[in-house]
Amino acid sequence: MIDEAKIVEALKEVEDPELHRNLVELGMIEKVEITGSAVKLQVALTVPTCPMKDKIESDIVERLKRFDEVEEVQVNFTTMSPQKSQSLIESLSKGSEEKESPISQIKNVVAIASGKGGVGKSTVTANLAAALAERGRKVGVLDADVYGFSIPTLLGIKETPTVSGGRINPPEKFGIKIISIGFFVSGDTAIIWRGPLLHKAITQFIEEVEWGELDYLLIDLPPGTGDVTISIAQKLPEASVLVVTTPQRLATSVASRIGSLAEKTGLKLLGVIENMSYFLSPEGKRYDIFGRGGGQFLAGALRAPLFCQIPLEMNLRRDSDQGIPAVFSENAKKAREVFEKLASEVEVALSKG
Repeated sequence: MIDEAKIVEALKEVEDPELHRNLVELGMIEKVEITGSAVKLQVALTVPTCPMKDKIESDIVERLKRFDEVEEVQVNFTTMSPQKSQSLIESLSKGSEEKESPISQIKNVVAIASGKGGVGKSTVTANLAAALAERGRKVGVLDADVYGFSIPTLLGIKETPTVSGGRINPPEKFGIKIISIGFFVSGDTAIIWRGPLLHKAITQFIEEVEWGELDYLLIDLPPGTGDVTISIAQKLPEASVLVVTTPQRLATSVASRIGSLAEKTGLKLLGVIENMSYFLSPEGKRYDIFGRGGGQFLAGALRAPLFCQIPLEMNLRRDSDQGIPAVFSENAKKAREVFEKLASEVEVALSKG
């Protein structure tokens, strides 16, 4: 009669087609059940939509059916927890040959920050990245907003990263390389991590991703000045910071703390972006829904330029929900103009050092 030990030993001959390590070594075999001549396995994939899923299943079935005692093989797939996936990436990296840091090929790192949530920071990040890419620049986006990741949705990307040689290969959309914790968890999963685990995740996204040559790496920070923002400041001390606010004085007073953090950590404060500045009706009438002047006030307080004022635009919201940046849409015309101008001004500001 076949037993679990023989099954596990046989599965050591089945490799993950991308990682080139056997499934047992990778910790992908979570459960083995044997009932007579039937074998039932639970296999944990590294990402929810693994492109090699069918290949892995067929290889498992083919190998186990070599046993005369096995007539039926059932493979049920789950997904590794973020913690287990990160641990795997770390172990693979330790076993790989040392390479030049991917960060060494990135010319400019720009962190997009906000004092509070709900000001449209991620929308600004995604659209600025798209505007830079449209100008022919090589762009990457690191979604460091671990608790509120939205970059995959805003850029309409469904592909997931692959891993090879201990490195994460980020998927691309609109010519933008993208990495996000959202690729490694299901959409309704709550991320409950403390400082050390957050720091490890951000470190791996910086050091273990094959960014290649980039003109710009944009980092979508979580709101506030918490652990992730501090980790970015420690890992990337040469980064510049853009602060996103709304016209509300409450938002600007909270956002001023970002300036204080930048000063204390040595990060360069590049400028201020005022989002949801006003609503322009179809008749051309302007409505200052969230007040007026907050961005200019914050820019003055931080002694930094106010780059732009982005209007509230229904078409921008619709396009964002569909994963279409303004610069690649014919709908949000005013927002498109603003983001194109913003990309130009950011490039000029960075070129001045």
